[in-house]
Amino acid sequence: MTAINSPKHRKAKALKPGSRRPAKELCSECGLCDTYYIHYVKEACAFINQQFDNLEVQSHGRTRHLDNDRETYFGVHHDMMAARKKEPIEGAQWTGIVSTIACEMLNAGKVEGVVCVQNSPDDRFQPMPVIARTPEEVLAARVNKPTLSPNLSVLEQIEQSGMKRLLVIGVGCQIQALRAVQDKLGLEKLYVLGTPCVDNVTRAGLQKFLDTTSRSPETVVYYEFMQDFRVHFKHEDGSIETVPFFGLNTKELKDVFAPSCMSCFDYVNGLADLVVGYMGAPFNWQWLVVRNDIGQEMLDLVMPQLDTQPVSSQGDRHQAVQQSIPAYDKGVTLPMWAAKLMGVVIERFGPKGLEYARFSIDSHFTRNYLYVQRNHPEKLEAHVPEFAKRIVSQYQLPET
Repeated sequence: MTAINSPKHRKAKALKPGSRRPAKELCSECGLCDTYYIHYVKEACAFINQQFDNLEVQSHGRTRHLDNDRETYFGVHHDMMAARKKEPIEGAQWTGIVSTIACEMLNAGKVEGVVCVQNSPDDRFQPMPVIARTPEEVLAARVNKPTLSPNLSVLEQIEQSGMKRLLVIGVGCQIQALRAVQDKLGLEKLYVLGTPCVDNVTRAGLQKFLDTTSRSPETVVYYEFMQDFRVHFKHEDGSIETVPFFGLNTKELKDVFAPSCMSCFDYVNGLADLVVGYMGAPFNWQWLVVRNDIGQEMLDLVMPQLDTQPVSSQGDRHQAVQQSIPAYDKGVTLPMWAAKLMGVVIERFGPKGLEYARFSIDSHFTRNYLYVQRNHPEKLEAHVPEFAKRIVSQYQLPET
């Protein structure tokens, strides 16, 4: 049913900035409530109504197969690979695959606009969602903004513009809400390009992380938690600073992540058509997950511009994950010399490729399961998807 036949949401009033959101402290600030689509929030919000199975069927024609380890972890898909651009985009966080797909979708006339996130003029880390209509506007959005971002705040503009073909770039919580309302937007075709997402923060939380972790927080351009078990900070002068995971000031940073991120079980963006990330790929490559024919259509558009290789998997994550559960729970921070040594050992002998991706998923899902169990026990059974429960069940959790 299109928006023309369903005008009820247009009578709803968006919440004013600073107003308490329906999801309360679990709000991920996805932007839905900043529009009249707040009319649908009780059904659409990932933190009020977790409906993964239904939305997987809607998006991909079926749910993930839980007797298949890859699908349990990485969601519905029919192809997976590592890739990088033959000619990287200057200034991109990686080689620019996401930006290239968005630009080519516009150039080919497949879409009239791209929902993406530029930064505000006075703060490189403050997200500013836009509907890009030109490749130049897309390129102005390159580089991740590691803060909560109201991408869906532009939904009213989409409907009012009369746009019929749209590409949306977003993370899991945004995409779940989008999928729940997409048939209200009056679109003829929707493409969803996702990125994996975990541990976002408010702008203030980001500043605390930078101040606590980087040698020069004021010059950080972007950062990423990488497969070598180090945080990589890129600075304005082009230099790269690395900090071992195990040397992070866990006690100081334990509460910096948004409650929504501590309650999320969609690390791999299971409802997007195509996902571009890094965690399942070799170092300096990107990890592509094609979930359906729409995702394949987007990838086909840029394949001539990419080098690709099959994904691989090496090592065993289980012991490292089990040891990390009480360490994080108790806020353990190693001396830097010990953290560096452990990082070298794990990088050499630890999980790689898809096994590293599973390590990251296991570590976050066990942590998040404990968070929900302790802080929102009434939501635990309905909120945690079955695939996440299966992943968490492999580990012994501390007493709550």
